[in-house]
Amino acid sequence: MSEVEILSSVPPPQLSASHAEHSWMPSSPCGDRCIPRRSESIRRIGLVVRAVLALFAIGLLPLLILIGLLWPGVRGGAATVGARLLLTAVGIGLRVEDHRSDREASRTRNGSLVVAGHVSWADILVLTAIRPARFVARADLVDWPLLGLLARSMKVISIDRGKLRALPETVGQVSATLREGGSVIVFPEGTTWCGLAYGSFRPAMFQAAIDTETWVQPVRLRYVDTLRDRTTTSTCFVGDETIGRSIGRIFRLKGIVAEVALVAPQAPGNDRRDLARRCEASIRAGDVHDRRLHSIVESAGVDPKATHVRS
Repeated sequence: MSEVEILSSVPPPQLSASHAEHSWMPSSPCGDRCIPRRSESIRRIGLVVRAVLALFAIGLLPLLILIGLLWPGVRGGAATVGARLLLTAVGIGLRVEDHRSDREASRTRNGSLVVAGHVSWADILVLTAIRPARFVARADLVDWPLLGLLARSMKVISIDRGKLRALPETVGQVSATLREGGSVIVFPEGTTWCGLAYGSFRPAMFQAAIDTETWVQPVRLRYVDTLRDRTTTSTCFVGDETIGRSIGRIFRLKGIVAEVALVAPQAPGNDRRDLARRCEASIRAGDVHDRRLHSIVESAGVDPKATHVRS
């Protein structure tokens, strides 16, 4: 596939181009007003416990990385343990539902392109805690606290959104990993949204699945406030909030669970735009749209979703 073909698969941004470095860069209308002003916080003793767990996890991560370097066969398992430790440390629970038949699940056992909506930096922890994989992420992720060590251990495939012409090389790295039987996690929206609104899936990265004839595993991911029994935006990483402030805020939250649903894999086919549409439809199936529930999207013309916890 030519560079021109890959570059042509990146549509202009749907919204808020003023916040983007270039007109083609992904953007969303979500910002600071999407973050709840009042959220249930844990008590001081809970903060102490989480702080101890966080210190333990941070201390253990270098050992897990070393184990992965010395014994590559267990690198994925070590990363999964590290991700689960970090999730526990920041107080995010995990609930996984597998809606696939045995036959459907078998199609992704030897590697797959995993795609999901993007809400938070915590998405990486959640998905790594379920299944070890490389993931495509922003180039500066390796410098972030907590996530940086995990990113290095999983050999993150970095993408610089400020350099459009580097995109074909990134797609090539994803293809190489898939050809070797590995799995790669991609967030096709290209940027984070708050969880009640979402963007469309951009097709560029899906070309890697087509080139390697690899099945794509769509994943539904949402964060639930179990105290209010509904989807929450409290974990979103949007607007001008820094990574340090976001971690500190989420660290204090109470009753947050990441709810993950594995749905039927999608065959690669031969059209990346069609593949992107099929995966997006699969992930969004069952969402309840109500424009009144999220004022941030009214002026932007985007339908929000509000999916209550299933009883």
